[in-house]
Amino acid sequence: MCESDSAACASSQNSSRLPPVAVIGGGITGLVAAWRLSRAGRGVRLFEASSRMGGAIRTLHERDGWMPEAGPNTLLVKTREFHALIDDLGLAARLMQANPGAAKRFLIRGGRIRAVPQSPVGALVTPLLSPPAKLRIAAEVLFASRRERAEDLSLADFAREHYGREFVDYALNPLVAGIYAGDPEKLSARLSFPFLWQAERTHGSLIRGQVAQMRARLRQGGPKAALISFAGGVQTLTDTLAAALPDGVAALDAPVKSLTPVSGAPPVPGARTSASEARWRIRWQDALRGGGGAREEIFSSVVLALPAAALARLEIAGARPLAPLAAVDYPPVASLFVGYRRGQIAHPLDGFGVLAPERERRRFLGVLFSSSLFPGRAPDGCAALTVMVGGTRQPRLARLPSDELMREVLPDVSRLLGIRGGPVFTHHQLAERAIPQYNLGYERHLAVVEACESAHSGLHIGGHVRDGISVPACVASGERLAARVLGEA
Repeated sequence: MCESDSAACASSQNSSRLPPVAVIGGGITGLVAAWRLSRAGRGVRLFEASSRMGGAIRTLHERDGWMPEAGPNTLLVKTREFHALIDDLGLAARLMQANPGAAKRFLIRGGRIRAVPQSPVGALVTPLLSPPAKLRIAAEVLFASRRERAEDLSLADFAREHYGREFVDYALNPLVAGIYAGDPEKLSARLSFPFLWQAERTHGSLIRGQVAQMRARLRQGGPKAALISFAGGVQTLTDTLAAALPDGVAALDAPVKSLTPVSGAPPVPGARTSASEARWRIRWQDALRGGGGAREEIFSSVVLALPAAALARLEIAGARPLAPLAAVDYPPVASLFVGYRRGQIAHPLDGFGVLAPERERRRFLGVLFSSSLFPGRAPDGCAALTVMVGGTRQPRLARLPSDELMREVLPDVSRLLGIRGGPVFTHHQLAERAIPQYNLGYERHLAVVEACESAHSGLHIGGHVRDGISVPACVASGERLAARVLGEA
C-alpha cells in the first residue's frame, strides 16, 4: 500500500506513534484543527465545555419548514482553501450559492429604504450620498497616494480622511453594525479591516487598492468571492466536521480546568520521543463520571480555540497568563427570526437585506431577507426575516425578554417594509457575548496571547480572539493551528 510513496507513508506511521494532541474548544476553529490532525494520522482529543459542538454556529429546523439561523446566516468565501475543505468533507453537493439577487443591498436614509449602488453610474445618481460626498469619493479614487502610517487610528477617522463624515455616517457606520455589531469610532482600522489598511499602503485609494487585491487573487487562481450556505443551513459544516472525527475523539460537557507542563513525562507506549517534544498534563471535568469527577491525561501539544473569557479563566502552569483577555469587549446581540405570509409584506425583499445607520435612530441594526437568500428558509407562500438588535449601539434592547423585544422592534420593521399584521412564526436568540471588538489598543490582547505561546512550548492559540471574526477566518485559523502542530513532529 505504501510502496508508491514510501516517504509519505513513513511520515504517517511516525505521526500515528506520537502522543495525542489536545484541542480545547469545539467551535469551528477547534473542529477544523482536530479534523485536520486526525486526518494526518495524529491522535487527538477534542474537549468542549458545553453539550454540543459548533460554538456560535447553530441552525434550527422548526415545525412547518421554518429554518432560523441562531448564529451566522451566511459565509463569504474568497479562498481556494475553504473550497478545498468543502471538497474534502464531501459537502460540494450540499453547497448553496446565495440567490444572485442577494448582491443587491439596502440602507436607510431619511426614513426610506434606498438601494446601495452597484455600478459607477449608480453611484453618480444614488440619493444615499450628496453631490459633495460623491465628488470626494471620485477625488480619492483619482488622486490618493500611497501612505505608510506609523500609528493606528479608529476606523471612522481612517475613513473620514478618505471620504469625509457623510460617508462614515451613512455607509461605514451601518456596515460595521452589520459585521461587528460595533462602533467604527472605537474599532482599530489596522486590525478590524486589514485589507483596507493594506489597500491604502499599496495604492493610496481604498477603492483602487481593493480592486487590485481582487484582481491579484483571481490571477493567482483564487475563486471569485461567493456568499454561501448549505442545504440544511450553516450548521451542516460543523456537524459534518464533528461526524468525521474518529470515535472517541470528542468529549462534550468536558470543561478543561488546567494545563500543566510536564518534564520527563513517561512516554506513551510505542510513541517516538525527542528532547524537544513538549508534554502537557490536562485536567478536565468528566460529565460521564458520577459526581462530575476530574480526569487527567498527558498530551504532546495543546491547541486552544476558545473565546476570550474562557481563555482568561484557564489555568496554565499554575497561573492565569491569559487573564487580561477578560477585558475584550463582546457586546450582546439578539436576533429575531420572524415569518410572515408573503402577502403581508409590501417590500419585494429583492436583496440581501437592509442596514440602519445610527443617525436614523432605528431600534435594530439591520434586517436580513433570509428567505430571499437561500431556499428552504420558509414554507411555500411565506417569507422569513432576521432582525439583528443591540451590539455596542443598543445593548439594553438586545437583553430584553422576547415579548418586550418584539414590542419594541417589530413595529419599526413593519413600518419600514410595509408589513401588515403580526408574524406567523417567531424565534428569538440572544448572544450575550456575540463578537469580539477589535478596538483601538487591541494589540495589547494579541501581545498577551503571543507571550503565552512563547513561554510554553507546544501551546498554540487561535480562533476569533486572534485571527478574525468571520467563519472563513476561523476555518483558516484552524488549518494553521493544525499545520503548526504537524510541523513540530
